[in-house]
Amino acid sequence: MMSVRKRRATSAEVAREAGVSRTTVSLVLNNAPNAGIPEETRRKVLEVAARLNYVPNVSARRLVSGKSHTMAFVIHQSPERAASDLFLPEVLRGLVTVAREQGYHILFHPVDPDNPQDDYANLFYQGYVDGIVLSGPQQHEMEAIGLFEEGAPIVVTGRLPGYELPCVDADNYQGAALATEHLIELGHRRIGLITNAPSVYLASQERHEGYRNALETAELLYDPSLVREGYFTAESGYQAMSQLLAMAEPLTAVFVASDVVALGAVQAVKDDGRRIPQDVAIVGFDDVSIAKYVEPHLTTVHLPAYDLGWHSGQLLLRLIAQDPPAELIQLLPTELVIRDSCGAIV
Repeated sequence: MMSVRKRRATSAEVAREAGVSRTTVSLVLNNAPNAGIPEETRRKVLEVAARLNYVPNVSARRLVSGKSHTMAFVIHQSPERAASDLFLPEVLRGLVTVAREQGYHILFHPVDPDNPQDDYANLFYQGYVDGIVLSGPQQHEMEAIGLFEEGAPIVVTGRLPGYELPCVDADNYQGAALATEHLIELGHRRIGLITNAPSVYLASQERHEGYRNALETAELLYDPSLVREGYFTAESGYQAMSQLLAMAEPLTAVFVASDVVALGAVQAVKDDGRRIPQDVAIVGFDDVSIAKYVEPHLTTVHLPAYDLGWHSGQLLLRLIAQDPPAELIQLLPTELVIRDSCGAIV
């Protein structure tokens, strides 16, 4: 039998039952500051609204409070690529946890980097959201810079050199250096790199620099011919690893700056008839949930994805409330998780 949806109560019904005006109902239920509503009246309106199961209209709520109670989570990936990203769900989970605690909703907005008309600043300017968390900034992020300079609440999960935008980021440089140093300690001298993304993405640049610095600190030659560019996907990792395996002088280890990209790299090694880690050692980056289940289990750099989302949400809410903390730049540590793919004895 089909259930009948119960009709929602209206603000007029709440007002009539409580013996007040609809304006008073709106002011009370939207917790409007400095409204001058007597405590007894406020309590009565809340009791009636609860009894009638009244839910305030979102548009009316914005008119009273001046806020949408929504924050945008913007990422520079096409919708198709974002849907297959294994790292994003944990970041989003952390962000949603904070948002729900404060009565906020999340608008997920992937921006196709191949479509210059696909912007996100208007989400704020047109009143759809009260603030923006931008994930994976590119090198010349003019929209974010423009929003910041105009005083809009925006938090970047990443950093923009030359601009002191509020940000929460993992230490990509440190994590990449840890991965490369571990391979050097295991005796590898010819170590390749497959990036997580094109160099226009700042996280890709930082992981590349961490890899290069670890080699140079160990007095090993940085060889650009051992570097290939990944592009977020396992397919790009497969192609990049195939190219490295085809080199005349074989390498013995590869740091892949993304676990998703590393999945493709692992398959390329297997399809080439080589063994991991006996012939080629591999270390990834991110520590996505599937990393511990692939064969061999993937050694990787743990990036605190949930914390990244949680802290970003906390910072953004404080900016929206015009109560910024003293420290607007937060850097979260990374750590190496040693499993089977690197060849270390654990």
